Formats: sequence, structure tokens, C-alpha cells
Amino acid sequence: MEEPFDGRTYVADSSAWARSHHPVVSGAWAAALRAGQIAVTPIVTLELLFSTRNGSEFDSFAHDLAQLRDTPLTRSVTNAALGAFRELAHVAPLHHRSVSLHDLLIAASAQDAGLGVLHYDEDFDVLASVLEFESRWIAPRGSL
Repeated sequence: MEEPFDGRTYVADSSAWARSHHPVVSGAWAAALRAGQIAVTPIVTLELLFSTRNGSEFDSFAHDLAQLRDTPLTRSVTNAALGAFRELAHVAPLHHRSVSLHDLLIAASAQDAGLGVLHYDEDFDVLASVLEFESRWIAPRGSL
């Protein structure tokens, strides 16, 4: 059986998590989870836990997320994010405002860990132009 996502490990953005149950990607997603190919970063964990409805759901999901590889937010991550933010600001007026701050930190965290970002969000394509990580759509843009 072929490994999902070419066998690579990715920090999965909340946009990928939100689409993970779609029939087009659910099989690959489940296989990637089983194979340890899905990682998180504190920003994604916070975004995902925000969506829970009560304490027991929060605790259960937090426990599940804690089983995944974590890419920490360190000084090197924030330095990379600031450098990328600066580069975007120099591309064109207000271009640095074309990406969300949490996506900037997620991408910098992935770069620091040597991973890609699995997503369904064009911000990561923009960020891949100023950071070194693979921007991979969970499904082709506009298809889900």
C-alpha cells in the first residue's frame, strides 16, 4: 500500500483538520495519522481546542493531540517568522498583511522542524515564498 502524502510528515494546519473527514481525503488522512505523519504546533493545537464544546470534549481531544509529534514555538521560530514577515513587507505595500499571523508562526515552526505544512489555505503558498518548507494542499485548491 502506498504511503499517504508521499510518506512525508507535515504539520497539519486547522484548515486540513477541518476537511479531514471529507471522503476525498479521509482515507489518506487516517493512514497518515496511523503512520505518525501528522504533526501539530501549539498554534494549531489552540485553534483545534477552541472548537470543542465542553470540558470533556476538550480533554479528550487534547489527549489525542498530545499523541502527535509537536513542533514547538521557540526563539528560532519567532526569529524566522519575523524575518519572513519583513520579507513580505518589502515585496509590496501591505503584502505582509496578506497572511495571518498564526499561519506565519505555523509555517515558521514547520520550517524549523524540517517539515512541510498540510493545509487548505493559500496563505501557506505565499509563506513558502519566504520560508523553506513544503506547502502541500490536502486536496487541490477549490475542490473541497
